[in-house]
Amino acid sequence: MQDFKDKDYSERRLGTGAARGQDGRNTFKDLKETKPAKRRLKIILPILALALAGYPLLSLCSFPRLTAATSSAKTAAVVPSAVDNWSAFRMAADSYPNASVQGGVFSSPLPQGGRVVYAINEAMQHRVEKLLADYKVPYGMFVAIEPKTGRILATVAHSSVQPGWNTRACYNLYPMASLFKIVTATAALEEKKVSADTPFAFNGRLTSQSPRLWRVKPGRGNQQMPLSLAMGKSVNPVFGRLAGEVVGRDPLLLYAERYGFNHDIFPGSSVAPSRAPAPDTVDQLMLMGAGLNHEVKISPLHAAAIMATVANGGVMMAPSLAQEIVDQKGMTLFTQKPQMLRTVTTPETAASLARMLSTTVISGTSRKAFHDRRGRPMLASLHVAAKTGSIDGTDPAGHYSWFAAYAPMEDPQIAIAALVINQNKWRIKATQVGEQALEAFFK
Repeated sequence: MQDFKDKDYSERRLGTGAARGQDGRNTFKDLKETKPAKRRLKIILPILALALAGYPLLSLCSFPRLTAATSSAKTAAVVPSAVDNWSAFRMAADSYPNASVQGGVFSSPLPQGGRVVYAINEAMQHRVEKLLADYKVPYGMFVAIEPKTGRILATVAHSSVQPGWNTRACYNLYPMASLFKIVTATAALEEKKVSADTPFAFNGRLTSQSPRLWRVKPGRGNQQMPLSLAMGKSVNPVFGRLAGEVVGRDPLLLYAERYGFNHDIFPGSSVAPSRAPAPDTVDQLMLMGAGLNHEVKISPLHAAAIMATVANGGVMMAPSLAQEIVDQKGMTLFTQKPQMLRTVTTPETAASLARMLSTTVISGTSRKAFHDRRGRPMLASLHVAAKTGSIDGTDPAGHYSWFAAYAPMEDPQIAIAALVINQNKWRIKATQVGEQALEAFFK
């Protein structure tokens, strides 16, 4: 910064030429205006005065145009010119609570204008919504996916005890229970350790939760069951031994990760990444393989995607909630196209899993829900591959009942996952929700 000495020096240095006379005095005061200059000023000054007086009015007139332009720019920035699959999923999930049938199309308006069009199957969606409401289930969720394309055909969440809980319910995590037996079987089949028909020895009750009772004792009267039937009956000792004594820790975790556990396979979407923590002991590994590890958690959406993967020959497709998104001008921002996420298993493994899963409905844990009192199939012409699961949980508290399935087995059109959380009083099982949903879809 210039100090006073510098200022004084500068003034002395600049004190030559036109600004100062030879004696150093300021000579500007001696300048005289000529007559032409005076005449010009008499004309210019009134014009400037008028302009200055009118400036506030001009500003007020021009301000709305500036504001409108700025507002339009902000609005245009909200909606991107193109939307990828996961951005579309997030936009569709955020708008889903406001969705309804408009002009024969299930859609929802976007806050900034435009709309999301969904691929929801209304008959199935309505049947499941009514079922959960009629039975007053404390917590219930349902997701349906088209295996070959990944299109989401239904997503329902209902709670009779906690209003507002359903907003993100289908994308949150819950104990997976015996649905994890699908992962255990996949690892064993892919590693060529067993086949669907392999007889497997075990001890303990079918529903036993104690690994120390499962181990086979040579020379004793051990029980035995083919793996396909053990899947249908969800035999804990069989899949516990299969994980702990045949598959092993690292291969089991490897195939869990192939199915998408411990990874964000739906990046940028509303879906929480599923978790499968590594077991520390053989007993923990056996519990995990049997579906008894409470920390192995999955969302209903991911559970449906896993079942859709088996239905699709081992190829997982990206789930898509939006079928189309258009902006406020009617321009298309997104159109759903099938997008492969990953190859999880070989087609041969997927076919073997299908055989194992088919026994669940024929003679296993969901036989009762799919047959009438006389034992006749309720969906007689439909071949269903399915898996049930049952476990207690704390968030929310209650007994968790899972059902995941796909149909028809010959040419899969739909894969579903249902989760019902009952509390002190049993309302309905997930198998009943699944049967009703399939009946509505294929009606």
